[in-house]
Amino acid sequence: MLKKYKITCDEATTICDKNQYGEASFLEKMKLNLHFLNCKTCYSYTKQNMSLTKLYKGHASSCQSLKHCMTDEDKLALKKEFEKIKL
Repeated sequence: MLKKYKITCDEATTICDKNQYGEASFLEKMKLNLHFLNCKTCYSYTKQNMSLTKLYKGHASSCQSLKHCMTDEDKLALKKEFEKIKL
């Protein structure tokens, strides 16, 4: 009976990635957790993946507060360059 719930490491990493974005089904999550009982490598991969996601989300949220705009001088210089190209 457990054979139908057995997955390979490739399938486990795919489910891990899906789970990270909330796309994994309950059955897939169950298969993944059963796989972790026998495979510590995939368990480590999942932990590292979650850590990187948290780190990235933290950096991305702090980056959103910064304005990434060109100065008026840069805009004017770019506009002049476009006018030269149009001829």
